[in-house]
Amino acid sequence: MATELDKMMQVTMDEMTAEGAPLATVPYEKYGQQLPMLAMAPPSLSHYFAHFCAQHGDAEFLVDGDLRLSFAQTYAAAHQVAKGLLAEHGLQKGDRVGIAARNSANWIVAYMGIIMAGGVATLLNGWWAGEELAQGINAVECKLVLADKQRAARLEGEQLPGSQIILFDHDVAPETGLAAVIGSAGASDTALPELTGDDLATILFTSGSTGQSKGAYSDHRGVMQGTASYIAQTMLALQLLVKAGTPPEGQPATLLNVPLFHVTAMVPVMLQSIGIGRKLVLMPKWNAEHAMQLIEKEKISYFVGVPLMSYEIATHPDRDKYDLTSCTSFAAGGAPRPVEHVKRIKKEMDWAFPLLGYGLTETNGVGCGNFNENYMAKPNSTGTASRPLVDLAILDDDGKPLPQGEIGEVSIRTICNFLGYWNNEEATKAAIMPDGYFRTGDLGYLDEDDYLFIVDRKKDIVIRGGENISCIEVEAAIYAHPDIAQASVFGLPDERFGEVPGAVYHLKEGKSLEPEALQEFLGEHLAPFKIPSRVWNSDEPLPILGTQKIDKVTLRTKYRELVAAEDAAAA
Repeated sequence: MATELDKMMQVTMDEMTAEGAPLATVPYEKYGQQLPMLAMAPPSLSHYFAHFCAQHGDAEFLVDGDLRLSFAQTYAAAHQVAKGLLAEHGLQKGDRVGIAARNSANWIVAYMGIIMAGGVATLLNGWWAGEELAQGINAVECKLVLADKQRAARLEGEQLPGSQIILFDHDVAPETGLAAVIGSAGASDTALPELTGDDLATILFTSGSTGQSKGAYSDHRGVMQGTASYIAQTMLALQLLVKAGTPPEGQPATLLNVPLFHVTAMVPVMLQSIGIGRKLVLMPKWNAEHAMQLIEKEKISYFVGVPLMSYEIATHPDRDKYDLTSCTSFAAGGAPRPVEHVKRIKKEMDWAFPLLGYGLTETNGVGCGNFNENYMAKPNSTGTASRPLVDLAILDDDGKPLPQGEIGEVSIRTICNFLGYWNNEEATKAAIMPDGYFRTGDLGYLDEDDYLFIVDRKKDIVIRGGENISCIEVEAAIYAHPDIAQASVFGLPDERFGEVPGAVYHLKEGKSLEPEALQEFLGEHLAPFKIPSRVWNSDEPLPILGTQKIDKVTLRTKYRELVAAEDAAAA
């Protein structure tokens, strides 16, 4: 049964999407369908930056340690970067420009500058090892890679044909940190290109069931509409507060504590903040107590992160030392949030509500949301489809819609969806139906109130604290060891990260290899977060199915039970 909040949201969104209202839509033809598109959104991210950075002007935008930049200062710095990319480095519209760095104000300035110059901002996973970084750079043929010293060091010795690395620094003003990018072009009259919704804007990497990370590329229209969709949800929340007589006061502010190469940080956090005039307070590395210090000092009003982050704050032994009451929303995304976490967060911080979002790299973060009282009532649901753009369907293996309540593949169709995987037509066709539905790889159902419940995955991945890990990729790295005969990688439950990779292997006859030695070997080829936390050496060959594939389901069940028994014995 629909809650009172559901009814209020329905009525308010109907009002805001009416003809001539702020969230009115216009049709856009794609995949042979008429998809709704928010009319109020600018045609490109470049137009978006120019308009809203001018509108918010002197208001604070980026707080990065001792560095504080207004919207106007950030835009001016990005403009210099764009001119430098064009005049000094010969960037052409559509060239891919990688960013390989930790979070910082200069990361954001670099991103904006790449976009404004007509480049395709290619967000490289800052946790990748050098081998993985090189694979990503080469896969999409980056012309330039803007890298900090740490990531550049990882790339030493890697083959990067056709790519130039340009170093930049953190913790200093943009004109200093990005001096190598800007060069002498900052004072030039170089004209920036005129961009449209059809121009390519971004490439984000995603790990699916096929092993190697794939570059999901989007045009300006998709990313801009994804950003506008999040602004629409914020406008809805504000209107509900106004109707309740409790409008928020002061400038909104949020912590940026998830990596900017993730869609969560890029779209709903960073890009949305430009439109709503929200202050971004950066945390280069997650630490719960430091987060609480910043919430109190900077009057953070909205918190978002992977589920374990808000739970660590709620359960921190020193939480009462800090005034966190400015923060009334603790949102999570990127991974399932245990029901007990939802209840604990609300109990420990009763002035605030936990929230949950569901979206993917391929949907530019757009999908579903579960809010406030509704989330408390259905804490194991990802919520309802985000209006007015999302068309959510549960499809069978043939792409046909299933009746309400039946389990099938969660599929999303919106104007925000990506265009495809770079140079991977086979994967693109497998992911995007001819009628435009993106097949998420998640299995779920819709209840009588159209709330989505995720029950399993079709994709062979592990989601560790919001980071997707391809089991096949890790298995391939294990098989690279000359002593391995068989290997299988699967997810294990973990209280902190939700899920972590585990592995079991069987050796070739006469060989000897301890689990710790295998983990050390993997560290030479994989980012640390991908290395299995628990590894078992099986004396017996691994079980085989009739298809001659390893029986992963049986292994996963066996070792999950083993871990549960070990944890219970240790408790």
